[in-house]
Amino acid sequence: MPLVEVTLSSGRSAEQVRELMAQLHAAVEASIGAPTQSIRVIVREVPPEHWSSGGITLAEKAAAALA
Repeated sequence: MPLVEVTLSSGRSAEQVRELMAQLHAAVEASIGAPTQSIRVIVREVPPEHWSSGGITLAEKAAAALA
């Protein structure tokens, strides 16, 4: 049973997340021939204030880019 886990910063629409899951599902099915009913996709969304890179949160980076 293939399991694909993706972590994203929150802020995308439900349609975008659903499309990502569909595309990941299709890629797993096509690339390894897994039966469609056995493929699992989990998307976790993290608030930008709770994700940092280089000691700066994604929210801070976004705010700095707008300034």
